[in-house]
Amino acid sequence: MSKEKETNTSSASPSTGASAAIFDYFEMFVFAAVTVILLMTFALRMCVVSGPSMNNTLLNGERLLVSDLFYTPKQGDIIVFHQTSEIDDRFNEPIVKRVIATGGQFVKMDYANEKLYVSNDNSFTEDEVLNESDYAYFSNGKWGGSYSKGSSEVIYEVPEGHLFVLGDNRNVSADSRDERVGFVDERRVLGKVLVRLTPFSKFGKVG
Repeated sequence: MSKEKETNTSSASPSTGASAAIFDYFEMFVFAAVTVILLMTFALRMCVVSGPSMNNTLLNGERLLVSDLFYTPKQGDIIVFHQTSEIDDRFNEPIVKRVIATGGQFVKMDYANEKLYVSNDNSFTEDEVLNESDYAYFSNGKWGGSYSKGSSEVIYEVPEGHLFVLGDNRNVSADSRDERVGFVDERRVLGKVLVRLTPFSKFGKVG
């Protein structure tokens, strides 16, 4: 009685296994690529700093990563927004500034005493002075600059749904004090600056 040859039908050939592995890697690559595209389209975008208005926090030419995913602007955030200026076409492009006050708040620029107040009403107390020592920069050594309009203080009331923004380099920044920019409609905010991408030596979170 002769033994019958046993046949193993459960094991796949090496070529079949290699093909399956390649397909899995390809599927993972496509999924990752689609995820990145969706993030860059709907949640993340890149922006380039233009000009010296955010010195010394952000410098001209630096590249930033911006996100508007579940984002609500708040005081102290650095944001990117897009205005529609009928006065100067230079402002019809993404602009980087810092949020100082939100809708319904009042801002007082006390040029005489070099203080910035943010209040929920039109009365201002000393505990409402904004501490800007970590970022405010005055390139010419003068706190007031041309925006004082010859006054010792100027008060702004921020409309609901809008933001009052300033550049960190106060005396050269065109911001909410300038009629070419004015108050920023929250619907025009492209997002909050999350990370400085370049130069690589300064890569990291921006505050």
